[in-house]
Amino acid sequence: MESDSNILIYEGQDGKVKIDVRLQDETVWLTQEQMALLFGKAKSTINEHIKNIFKEGELGEAQVIKKFGISEFQQKAPNYYNLDVIISVGYRVRSQQGTQFRIWATQRLKEYIIKGFTLNDERFKTGSSMNYFTELQERIREIRLSERFFYQKIKDIYTTSIDYDPRNEKTVLFFKTVQNKLLWAISQQTAAELVYRRVDASLPLMGMQSFDKKGNGAVTKKDVSIAKNYLDEDEMKLLGLLVEQYLAFSETMAQQQTPMYMKDWIQRLDAIIQLNGRELLTHAGKISRVVADERAAIEYAKYRHDRKKLKREESLKELERDIKQLSQKKNEK
Repeated sequence: MESDSNILIYEGQDGKVKIDVRLQDETVWLTQEQMALLFGKAKSTINEHIKNIFKEGELGEAQVIKKFGISEFQQKAPNYYNLDVIISVGYRVRSQQGTQFRIWATQRLKEYIIKGFTLNDERFKTGSSMNYFTELQERIREIRLSERFFYQKIKDIYTTSIDYDPRNEKTVLFFKTVQNKLLWAISQQTAAELVYRRVDASLPLMGMQSFDKKGNGAVTKKDVSIAKNYLDEDEMKLLGLLVEQYLAFSETMAQQQTPMYMKDWIQRLDAIIQLNGRELLTHAGKISRVVADERAAIEYAKYRHDRKKLKREESLKELERDIKQLSQKKNEK
């Protein structure tokens, strides 16, 4: 069985769920293991759904199963199931990918009901190439060339994951994990530890060394809780180098047409960190985010108080100068 008969479910930049396939013999054939990967479920779950599909008479086994020979590494040839089985399983599984599949299928069904027909997507018309990877390569090149900050570039890369869902709480946790891994690799501190140990109201800009001043340049309460603002020049350079390696790797994966899931990106990030001889983060850190934010708030209150005091002193000095100038003019007359 050739390995190029596969399916990808993903969300495009327009926010719409899409399906990309390679066709063989005018259909798609997947094993239970491949369906498990497709829908993000255990192989045993897929097997149970398939059994029920046949048991309920939804499909006949003889028409939807094929064996494609035995390789030198296999005891026996696995069963391959055609597109009819894949669709039936897709309507039964409970997972993020299963939900995405149903959204896509429902959109096609709605189109059919309204129009009386459904248009074939270009991916199904050609069947010879995975347009997803073409789109992905273009998107990654745009990210690499953008002037966005390193973290935002990393976040942009992760949004290309097959199983990315911005509404899922796990996605938020995922980004925090990635941020802490990078910060630990370059400073041996988590985001919370960086803020807690480096925020200082007595220092210029409260100890922030890579703070990007905007507008009137005033420091805000939000600024002092952002860990990257406290990185020094050398740490920023190292962060940039790690991220650039990561972006280059992501473009290679797209070039090789390798689908990437969220967990894959974490594993690859660990590999790049270790390749650079940096230490991997294997714990949650000694300081919590809540404690760090509390300290930042206290230091910010001190900073604001000192700023107000300084402004009052400057105002008094300015007033004294004005009075002195008026007095001098009066004496001259």
